[in-house]
Order: sequence, then C-alpha cells, then structure tokens
Amino acid sequence: MSTTDATSDDGPSEGPAVSSERARWGLLLGASVMSVSLGAYELAPASVTTLIRQSLDIGPSAAGLIVSVMFGTAVVASIPVGVVLDRTNSRHAVAVAVGLLLVAGLWGWYAATIESFALVLASRVLGGLAYVVVWNAGIDVVGRSFEAERQATAVATFTASGPVGFAVGQAAAPLVAETFGWPAVFPVFTALSLVGLALFWPTSRGSGRASDTPTPTFADLSRVVTDRRVWLVGVLGFLGYSLYLFVNSWAPSYLTDELGLTLVASGALSALFPAVGVLSRISGGVLSDRLFGGRRRPVVLASFVLATPAVAAFTSLRGVPVVVAALLVAGFAIQLCLGLVFAYVRELVEPAVAATAVAFLTSIGLAGAFLAPIVGGALIDATNYGTAFLGAGALGLVGIAVAWFAPEP
Repeated sequence: MSTTDATSDDGPSEGPAVSSERARWGLLLGASVMSVSLGAYELAPASVTTLIRQSLDIGPSAAGLIVSVMFGTAVVASIPVGVVLDRTNSRHAVAVAVGLLLVAGLWGWYAATIESFALVLASRVLGGLAYVVVWNAGIDVVGRSFEAERQATAVATFTASGPVGFAVGQAAAPLVAETFGWPAVFPVFTALSLVGLALFWPTSRGSGRASDTPTPTFADLSRVVTDRRVWLVGVLGFLGYSLYLFVNSWAPSYLTDELGLTLVASGALSALFPAVGVLSRISGGVLSDRLFGGRRRPVVLASFVLATPAVAAFTSLRGVPVVVAALLVAGFAIQLCLGLVFAYVRELVEPAVAATAVAFLTSIGLAGAFLAPIVGGALIDATNYGTAFLGAGALGLVGIAVAWFAPEP
C-alpha cells in the first residue's frame, strides 16, 4: 500500500514530500474544500430552476440537462483523465482543473446574462471536466498520503465533501440569486475552489505521483480496465450511485404527490437523505479500517443489506416520522459504501495505475447516477411510485450478491 513516504518529488525544485501529520490533514482539508466548491457549483442550478426556465425560455428537461450534463461529461472523460493522471502529476493537474473551473464559472455567468442556453451548457461541460479531474486526482493524492491502516478513512472523508457541496449549493443558490441575480450562481461557488487550492498546494508537495514505479504503459493501463476484480467493485459503485441518485431524484416528488406534503416540507425532508452521508461516508472508512482490520467487503455488503429493504418498502410506509426514519436509514446505508469503494478499488491494482482504477470506478459509478433518475422517471410514468421503488430495491439485491463475491484487496 502506498503512503506519503512512498511518494516521489514533484520535480527537482520542489524538495521532499511533506510527510507530517499536520500536512496530511491540511492536504485532505484543501482537497475537500475544492470538492465542496465543485459539488455546490454542480447542484446550484437545481435550486433556481424556475428562474433559469423563465430567463432562458426552456422546458424542464432542458433545465435538468444543465445539472445532468456534468454527470455525463464525467462518465465520458473520467477514464481518459485517469490515464493522464497516472502518466503525469496529479498535484499539477488539480491546479489546472481549478483554473478551468474558474473559467467555466465566468463563462456560465456571461452565457446566462446574454440568455444563451447553448453557451451555458458548454460552460457546464468544461466544469464537468474540471470536476472529474479534481475528484480523481484528489482521491489519488489523498489515498497515497496516508498510511495503509488509515487510508480508507482518509479517502472516505474526502468523498464526504460531495454531499456537503450539494447541501451548500442547494441552500445558498436561492440567496445568491436573490442578491446578485441567478447567473451569479456559476462564478460564486467556483471561487471557493481557490481557498481549497491555497490549502492543498503547499501541503501536497511531493505527493503528485507514486515513487519507485515506472511510468505505466498503455498495456498496464488496459489491464486495469479488464481486471475482473476492478469490474466487480465498479459494478458495486454503479449500483450504489444508482440507488443514491434514484432516491435523491424521486423521494421529493413522492412525498409531494402521494403524501400531500408541500414542496418546502418535502424538500427539507428529502435533504436529510444526502445530508446524512457526511457521517455515513466517514463511518464506512472508519469501520473498515478499525473494526474489520482493513477489510472492505463486510462494510460494502452491510451497506446493501441495510439499504435494500429501506428503499424497497419506502412507498408502503405511512406517517411523516416513519418516512423520515426510512430516509435517514436509506441515506446512511447507501452512502456507507460510496466513499469506501474508491479506497477499495485503488488497493486492487499497482500504485502506478491507481488513478486509472479510481477513474474507471468514477466513470462506472456516475453512469449509474446519470441513468437512474431517467429510468426511474420512465418507470414511474409507465407504472407507479411503488413499482419504481421496488425496482430500486431489486438493484440492492444485486448489490448484495455482487458484494458477497467481491474480493478483498
């Protein structure tokens, strides 16, 4: 397993890798702040959809595309990005990605002020590319900067920045729009990434690449994406993200349409589902490292075992307190594995190609995030909410089966 001591210098002028405990946590904090910025930028348009539709004169599907296009970009770009990261310096790539993110934010603001839907969408594609670079490189650098017995905890803590960013974007975007106009939601949240980069850059010195390993050949990289063990963990990521985005997307509508709650109430209750992930994702790493001695499979298996009945039975529940409890259980259980799988997959391959393994998992996982809301919506239109949630529960059963046969690193 790679640690900070097993990292190389970033270059002749950069000196030795920073290996102090304070530097490790500074690195983790900086990477997490950048990820929070990206998550907020990604989801912010969802909270001002009404304003976007009125300004750009577009329908709900086109407005939804402004958010989902970032997922689609990440699915397509993740593996090529991972290949590049394994053949270059992840630390430098993060700095370039933050620059691209700032450009995307300003571009989106300009496109929105001239009311050009096409240019807004193009700016979000650039933002999606920046997102996948920071996400993959962040996991790569954080993973190698902590010793083996704390690696899953560190990586899971980094991934907890995702739901934090979603919550920040969802809560703050209406306030930003009210004060500065809705186009400001693009640059405001991207600016936060500069704070993260300022923390990350000095503390990540020497952690950009794995040491004592040759530059991976394309044959090495191709072995990663054809490795059966990597594919098994990729399927687990796909199923986990499918459940996560399905519930995120359709629980609010169910609470409004079927239980008669107001939009404000259903939104507030549904926000509990991703919010509990801050605790859950960190807990997944801690449990794996401390309770199970570095084994990953028991935690992933428990995640699907707990989540499956909570999701499948969701529409049969009555009473707001019971529904809230189900959302908390489902949110905690599903996200228990969403941070852990990224530490899991990089441990199945050689350090020199760990970024490619992470990128592969990101691509497969976000494919599930992209498809699940669409398929779920089609199923609800064709049948009803109960059938759709039962279908999601069936995905959980598949997750249990796959986790049962998943390898240990």
